[in-house]
Amino acid sequence: MNYKQIAQETLRIEANTLLESAKNIDDVFDKAVEIILSCRGKLIVTGVGKSGLIGAKMAATFASTGTPSFFLHPTEALHGDLGMIGKEDVVIAISYSGESEELSSILPHVKRFNTPLIGMTRDKNSTLGRYSDLVIDVVVEKEACPLNIAPTSSTTLTLALGDALAVCLMKAKNFKKSDFASFHPGGALGKQLFVKVSDLMRVKDLPIISADTKLKDAIVKISEGRLGTVLVTDEQNRLLALVSDGDIRRALMSEDFSLEENVLKYATLNPKTIEDENILASEALVLIEEMKIQLLVVTDKDKRVKGMLHIHTLIEKGIS
Repeated sequence: MNYKQIAQETLRIEANTLLESAKNIDDVFDKAVEIILSCRGKLIVTGVGKSGLIGAKMAATFASTGTPSFFLHPTEALHGDLGMIGKEDVVIAISYSGESEELSSILPHVKRFNTPLIGMTRDKNSTLGRYSDLVIDVVVEKEACPLNIAPTSSTTLTLALGDALAVCLMKAKNFKKSDFASFHPGGALGKQLFVKVSDLMRVKDLPIISADTKLKDAIVKISEGRLGTVLVTDEQNRLLALVSDGDIRRALMSEDFSLEENVLKYATLNPKTIEDENILASEALVLIEEMKIQLLVVTDKDKRVKGMLHIHTLIEKGIS
C-alpha cells in the first residue's frame, strides 16, 4: 500500500476544498464580520463532536487575537451554562449537517435572548440554518475520508473559515504584534516585547571591589559573584573598570604577571554600559551580541552602578 500517495491525495482533496470555498465567499461573510465587530459582549462558539473541537480552537484563536471569546458546549448549556450567554453577545453555532440534536436543543433558547446567531453549516434549510440570522456555507464536494463519512475536508474548511473570520477582525481592529504579545506574555513574542532589563538584571550582592584591590583578591570576588566578572568602583560607587575571566587568562600570558599586582593593571577600562534599565531585554541582547561581550553593566548618568545583566540570564529566560 502506498501511504505516501494516500497522504498526498488527502491533502489535495482538502486543499481543493479550501480553494473552491475561497471562490464562493460572498457578502454574507462581510455581514458576519460586521455583526461580530458590533458585538459589545463576548463571541460565543458552540458545537458538538468534531465541530465542537473545531469550535474550541476557533474561540481560542478569537480570544488571542483581540476578540473576547469562549467555547460553550451545548450539553453543558442545557444544564445551566446558558446563563453564560448575554444579550450583548454573538453566537457562532457549528454543525455540518445542521441537525445535531444537542445543538438544535439550545437554539430556541439562544434566540429567546435575541442574541445574533451565525450558523456554519452545509444546509441553509436545516434546523441550524433556519434559526440562524445568517449562514456561512460549509459545503464540500467530498470528504477526504475514503468512505466519504468521517469529517475531514469539512472540518478543515470550518477551521479555515474560522481563521478567515479572525484575520478579518484583526485587520478591522488594526491588531498589532504588540497586542498579540500582550495576550501571550509567557510566549517568546511576549518576552521579546515586554521583558525589560530592569526585570532581569542582578541588583543584589554585586561583585564589586575598590581600585586598590590586589588581583588575587579580585579573583576570589569573581568566584563568589558567579558572574565571571568583578566591577571596580570608586568611593561613590562609580564604575572605573571591570575584570573578567578573559582578562585574567590574558594576564596569565604576560611575563610580569603577579597576583600581588593592583587589579587595575589587568582590568578593562571604560567597559560597556547602559544607563536605561527600561530598555527591552531583547534590545540588550542585541547590544551584547554586537559588542561581543558577556555582560552589560547598568549605571545611572553619573556612572554609579545599578545592576549587571549577563547573557546567560537572557538565554535562560528565553530572550531572543
